[in-house]
Amino acid sequence: MSFFADLQWRGLIHQTTDPALDAWLAEKPRTLYAGFDPTADSLHVGHLMGVMMLRRFQKAGHRPIAVIGGATGMIGDPSGKSAERNLLSKEQLQLNIDGMKRQMEQFIDFDESQPRALLVNNFDWTGPWSYLEFLRDIGKNFPVNVMLAKDSVKSRIGRGEESDPQAGMSYTEFSYMLLQAYDFVHLHDRHGCELQAGGSDQWGNITAGIDLARRMRGAQLRGFTWPLLTKSDGAKMGKTESGAVWLDPARTSPYAFYQYWFNVDDVDAANCLRLLTELSQAEIEALDASRAADPAKRESQRALAVELTRLVHGDAGLNAAKQATDIFFGAEIANLTDRELGQIFADVPSKELSAAALQGAGLPLIDALVEAGLAGSKGDARRTITQGGAYVNNRRVEGVDATLTPSSLASETVVVLRSGKKKYALLRFA
Repeated sequence: MSFFADLQWRGLIHQTTDPALDAWLAEKPRTLYAGFDPTADSLHVGHLMGVMMLRRFQKAGHRPIAVIGGATGMIGDPSGKSAERNLLSKEQLQLNIDGMKRQMEQFIDFDESQPRALLVNNFDWTGPWSYLEFLRDIGKNFPVNVMLAKDSVKSRIGRGEESDPQAGMSYTEFSYMLLQAYDFVHLHDRHGCELQAGGSDQWGNITAGIDLARRMRGAQLRGFTWPLLTKSDGAKMGKTESGAVWLDPARTSPYAFYQYWFNVDDVDAANCLRLLTELSQAEIEALDASRAADPAKRESQRALAVELTRLVHGDAGLNAAKQATDIFFGAEIANLTDRELGQIFADVPSKELSAAALQGAGLPLIDALVEAGLAGSKGDARRTITQGGAYVNNRRVEGVDATLTPSSLASETVVVLRSGKKKYALLRFA
């Protein structure tokens, strides 16, 4: 199977401007680019498709360019948006750009590999323009009727009303297409870039860049899109009740990241194994067969969680996620931090007590169970202990006279209590 045929088998090719793209890619190494707007200081799950696409091309011997939209990010891409984005300050944009750069280096080799990938910021070539130069050199090549025909524009034009003038599309957003289109021309001039890739909502911007290169340089460039990463119900992948699933461990812990993938539906697991992992066709089809034979084993979800957590957080992050998973299902707890415990037991009730309660003779476990809400009364707590259902840091405690002392802490300030198999509570001693 050719490289491009593998992309097709995985479902990664949504649209292409060249039906013969497979043969064209097979002729020789090509240079392609994908763009990323710096709307936050971390990549999120939605960016994985683009990052992994550049990684796949580099591994296949092609030269990827990751374009951080320092200029276009100041405007905001209207594609797929129903309302205009809030504009970011230059300072916040720079912080976002720096954060995204650090993360991309985990996936793509910008230093030693051949072909060596590039990481560039489109503000570097658009920032020096004056408004008149932009209109003279770039704007004159864009027929307005062609721009108005783009889906990203048509879907927004006419929405504005006198009562809500912000509901339509501003001239600023309308200009976004021109800026992104020139990125393709500049990258072709400077780096010999011949191919642009993007999500399916970028089709209009990609074809605008191809058309601009033809008008300005007489060049024949190419483009393709991948499908947007969505769940089987049509909702965006990587969204939870608490917000986006980020690649930055400070925003989304390796444990939470692992659990997100482990809990996806069967259909979504099958899709994501193809779209996001580097598992082979044979490995994925074996997981398909296992899922069909015994879906309760969740082998597809486990493989997906392992592969993506290792890719994003490394072996250390994967081991931490596995340890946290084991803890939630009864493994003993020790040598963790408050933050790690907080991430593992994010949805578990907690109560704060004075650290002085642990001093001296300590806090009787009976009282602790009542304080934590795991027992309705001291009598109830005593019965839980005598029946073997009381646990401190997932270690069973059998004596009704047991107490909590500083040595009972599982982290800096937290003791994890459990009643029965799955009823947890945290006591924080501040």
